[in-house]
Amino acid sequence: MENLLKQTCLHDLHVELGAKMSPFGGYDMPIQYSGIIDEHNAVRHAAGVFDVSHMGEIFISGPDAERFVSHIFTNDIREMEPGKILYGMMLYPDGGTVDDLLVYRESEPQHYLLVVNAANIDKDYTWMQEQAAGFDVRIDNQSDAWGQIAVQGPASEKAVCTLLGFPEAASLTFYTFLDTEREGRRVIVSRTGYTGEDGFEIYAEPEQIRAWWRTLIAAGIKPCGLGCRDTLRFEAGLPLYGDELTAEISPVMAGLSMFCKLDKPEFIGKEALAAQKADGVARKLVGIELADKAVPRAGYPVELEDGTEVGVVTTGYHSISLEKSLCFALVDSAYAALGTPLWIRIRKRTFAGTVVKKRFYQTNYKK
Repeated sequence: MENLLKQTCLHDLHVELGAKMSPFGGYDMPIQYSGIIDEHNAVRHAAGVFDVSHMGEIFISGPDAERFVSHIFTNDIREMEPGKILYGMMLYPDGGTVDDLLVYRESEPQHYLLVVNAANIDKDYTWMQEQAAGFDVRIDNQSDAWGQIAVQGPASEKAVCTLLGFPEAASLTFYTFLDTEREGRRVIVSRTGYTGEDGFEIYAEPEQIRAWWRTLIAAGIKPCGLGCRDTLRFEAGLPLYGDELTAEISPVMAGLSMFCKLDKPEFIGKEALAAQKADGVARKLVGIELADKAVPRAGYPVELEDGTEVGVVTTGYHSISLEKSLCFALVDSAYAALGTPLWIRIRKRTFAGTVVKKRFYQTNYKK
């Protein structure tokens, strides 16, 4: 089974560094190097670099590209200027989530880059092709041709501008990107990330990504694995597809309606979301803070004091930055209000908690 896993262009460099490797999204990926706590704190207080070459890059072009992307994407791309990025979802007609993704508006008219989750690349590509009937578009899955690294943390701007030689990246604001060249080859540098900190994601040909990875590591930027990527995004209140968004969990249920523009003329799933907004949903995603140090894990039941089960944990940790036991949970809507007391069952015991805002950790980053 293991030999069927894909490898990113940095795989051998992770092994050289002694990374603990594990399957994720069909790839053999680094989970940690020096340790999750050490790597997490490096990103919160300085900078770290992640291999995110497993993410998918699907390019949409053609006379109907804008109309097509608008049709499959919940956010409103109609007024996007070149160099802008939007976050949103692709939905099934019933409102369930196909995937969450980023849409990049390229400089050429009717050209877009869609960045999708690694585990969903093939599914998303097939879904897009199935929806393209009647649209004059080209859908080009270039995921295997690109490498990608994410440099994240308060010191990331300095690292990208000086160590990697992109001084122009300092002018980027959050959710914008540069489409540039190095040695005659295309490079995309975006001010985006999945940690709650300032950060950049850099897309280029694999050999160039390997060179930049080596440069960053040699300069003392800490390599970071998927372990702390998850603890960081969790503290920042960011969802993970498969946990907080699924075919059964809509953006309305996940509290992500702001990325679904119901004033757009149409998009797949719009009617279902409008009905959910009007009529309410049976379950909602909430944050829960435990009074105890016990660690809530995905799949643990959420209960009332009398033992009635009213939900399930989707992600949970003892927060590294906040030193609190926290979780996301999908609970019956009647118990989703802030301040509601709930209990998490951890094996044979229950632990008291309170519904809190899902963004547990707030950085001072403003750009």
